[in-house]
Amino acid sequence: MHTETFVEHRNLLFTVAYEMLGSAADAEDVLQETWLRWSGVDLDTVENRRAYLVRITTRQALNRLRTLGRRKESYVGPWLPEPLLTAPDVAEDVELADSVSMAMMLVLETLTPTERAVFVLREVFDLGYDEIAEAIDKTAAAVRQIAHRAREHVAARRPRGSVSRDQARDALQAFQRAAATGDLQHLVDILAPDVVFLGDGGGVKEAAPRPIVGVGKVSRLLALGLEQIDAQSLQLTQVNGYPALVLRIDGEVDTVLALRMDDGLVTGFYAVRNPAKLSRMDQETTLRR
Repeated sequence: MHTETFVEHRNLLFTVAYEMLGSAADAEDVLQETWLRWSGVDLDTVENRRAYLVRITTRQALNRLRTLGRRKESYVGPWLPEPLLTAPDVAEDVELADSVSMAMMLVLETLTPTERAVFVLREVFDLGYDEIAEAIDKTAAAVRQIAHRAREHVAARRPRGSVSRDQARDALQAFQRAAATGDLQHLVDILAPDVVFLGDGGGVKEAAPRPIVGVGKVSRLLALGLEQIDAQSLQLTQVNGYPALVLRIDGEVDTVLALRMDDGLVTGFYAVRNPAKLSRMDQETTLRR
């Protein structure tokens, strides 16, 4: 029964851990730790097995999140979440897709570990305050306060206006056309004045060592990069529930490019090049709420 229950909820537990950590590799480690603890539980004492598993996963993810924070301090260049190749059904769940989008995952990075846990469990998975309180060893009243603070924090930083997949797809197709023709004008026309480019090479692959800010600087960077890209090697696909581009070189994933859009304009380019973060791009990851 331990195995059956764990397998039944595995995709949910992975999604909880991934949203808290921004790393599929660390989320898998958390699931291993969750299984070890779950396998030793007396099931006769467990009233709600799903809630119990989520509680174990949350506690393990919180421990891992604090370790991850220290690791990020010594990370070379900007740190971006690990991209996931996601199935179409993730995009169909609008709330889930929004919560795992690269843009939202970066917003979640600005929360404290406890705020992130509370926000994810409450806003994404709709857990009750009492359940969350048990998971993070706080009172329900404290959880309500943390949830309120986290919601305000996220609301001030999340993308403005509704972001349609059609808009994101159009922007990425403009990128593809620029790569094919060398004409960047259509792409530049949809860049916000304060657009930011973040490149994550992890010190392993060449990437911008710091954020590139402003339409002029980002346009020049894109022009330089597009000169070196074969347009045929760019594939439009679904990453973290939204359209994104995958650049393959000699059949291997070299770069994943995702966008942030606000009020119809591109405000963020996120280019993940660190090979350690690209292992989930060859097979779809199933996410569940």
